[in-house]
Amino acid sequence: MGRTPAPTTKADIKTLLDAIANDPSEARLGHALTAAQWDVLAAYMQPMEMAAGRILIAQGAEDRTLYFVESGMLTVHFEDAAGKIRLATVGAGAVIGEGGFFSRMARSATVQTGSACKLWTLSPMRFSELANRQPTVALSLAMALGAIMARRMVSNRQKISIT
Repeated sequence: MGRTPAPTTKADIKTLLDAIANDPSEARLGHALTAAQWDVLAAYMQPMEMAAGRILIAQGAEDRTLYFVESGMLTVHFEDAAGKIRLATVGAGAVIGEGGFFSRMARSATVQTGSACKLWTLSPMRFSELANRQPTVALSLAMALGAIMARRMVSNRQKISIT
């Protein structure tokens, strides 16, 4: 399916943190978590690699996994009867899948790799474990993801009003 598990080491998370720190988008994680909190969170995430042209998230899927992009480029598109509509392009430092992660609703769009990508995944089950064992870290992450969702909602409204 194009996904290759990679070994988890503490050094691996540094590249993700660099990507997050350098993310130029409005909807970014930035400094929402401390380095110590990221070290805790890293133990709950799984790294994965995907080749270009693969589907990461399929519109309509019930999966609730959250993805952090360490490297590569992905496209987000919605498909209706008239065809595909590109919604966004996301790159290193972005987070993807927060809507389904929180809402428990089917995925509202498809996310496809535009280039080879390295990602970190956080499943709902691992987030529950994090919340039980490290509630402060889980709350910080949830608040950061909520802020990203709010920024994306405002950004979408502005695009609609400009059009």
